[in-house]
Amino acid sequence: MAAIPGRPEASDARRQEEGACDCRVRCAWATSELMMRYHDEEWGVPVHDDGKLFEFLILEGAQAGLSWETVLNKRENYRAALDGFEVQRVARYDARKIAQLLRNPGIVRNRLKIASAVRNAQALLRVQEEFGSFDRYVWQFVNGRPRVNAWKSRNRVPARTLQSDAMSKDLKKRGFTFVGSTICYAFMQAVGMVNDHTVQCFRHGEISAGK
Repeated sequence: MAAIPGRPEASDARRQEEGACDCRVRCAWATSELMMRYHDEEWGVPVHDDGKLFEFLILEGAQAGLSWETVLNKRENYRAALDGFEVQRVARYDARKIAQLLRNPGIVRNRLKIASAVRNAQALLRVQEEFGSFDRYVWQFVNGRPRVNAWKSRNRVPARTLQSDAMSKDLKKRGFTFVGSTICYAFMQAVGMVNDHTVQCFRHGEISAGK
């Protein structure tokens, strides 16, 4: 998701759970049911599984030029189309498979983005050989620990950082595509390398406490 975590508001959208009003304060971008669920359950939670990291890398690249909610709505279609984001399978996709994906209305049918998924899978396998895991590789850009920020306003949240610049540069050097610094920072936010929930958001404290 683009680096636009929002300013929580007291009038934030409420959800009904078993007849009770959910009045917790969230980041302002979490407005729809889908986005609230993603915000509450996934965004900013540290991820160390290579398969899940690959999934987020591909989805963040697919999101370029689109809204994150659009990509989330297509997420299950991506999982079905890309063999559950199994890296070794995606890395073996040939021209016939890519042509098949380009006819799939359930995903973003952009030739460059689809080809990028295959190329990035191949590059990720090389990273695994060198570092033992993609997890070990990407987390080195934050020294292995989540960076906990304390933003009070969405206007203070950056779209990129020195860490995302370094990650982008190194990924490109290793053959990855659709990994500009802004995409990398969105990836870092999504997989918990940084906690960019604003301080008023109930998830900021929970994630910082490891919940």
